[in-house]
Amino acid sequence: MTRITVACLDMAGTTVRDDGSVLEAFGAALATQNLPVARFNQAMQDVKSSMGQSKIEVFRRVLGDEQAAGQANEAFEDHYATAVRAGHVTAMPGATEVFKTCRDAGIRVCLATGFSPGTRDAIISELGWGDLIDLALSPANAGRGRPWPDLPLTALLILHGGAVSELAVAGDTASDVESGLRAGAGVVAGVLTGASSRADLEQAGAPLILDTIGDILPRLLHGS
Repeated sequence: MTRITVACLDMAGTTVRDDGSVLEAFGAALATQNLPVARFNQAMQDVKSSMGQSKIEVFRRVLGDEQAAGQANEAFEDHYATAVRAGHVTAMPGATEVFKTCRDAGIRVCLATGFSPGTRDAIISELGWGDLIDLALSPANAGRGRPWPDLPLTALLILHGGAVSELAVAGDTASDVESGLRAGAGVVAGVLTGASSRADLEQAGAPLILDTIGDILPRLLHGS
């Protein structure tokens, strides 16, 4: 049985509850671009299907213009930052317990996200998690965002984990699952508290589907 040494856990929808603030921020950001109604609706559908991915990459894809993508991304960050300051972001049930239990068990925890580093750090500060985790990564820190394996593999390297079989990856989207599978993680879990349904996670190939992030503790403590 392989011991887990590094847990790479998603933020919004997995460890962080934001009551739809991500989708609202995307809508507000796209609204600044004055898109025709049909194109706006299509863009929002594309956003929903790519939850968990790098936000700037999503804007680049749906808008097809670097300047527009940059403007939309800035608007997204501003809107979401307002939600954080307004207290609309809270810890998912069980998340803080997972961090503390991992710390006691010698398992290093990385929080991974498609947010920019500034937004990511504001959330961590708001929730008081700075002393409970070992690392936080955004695509800007790792090369590519999900569904690529860069985030979990970077976490493994920085936190001096062992083989990829000692890595656990968990998130609420198909992109999280695909990222973990591409990384070769020993534990890859989809979590049902966010953007994706059980069918979505199954279709993505999730070997393990959890009701909440707290349900991952037995796998982290007892290995894959």
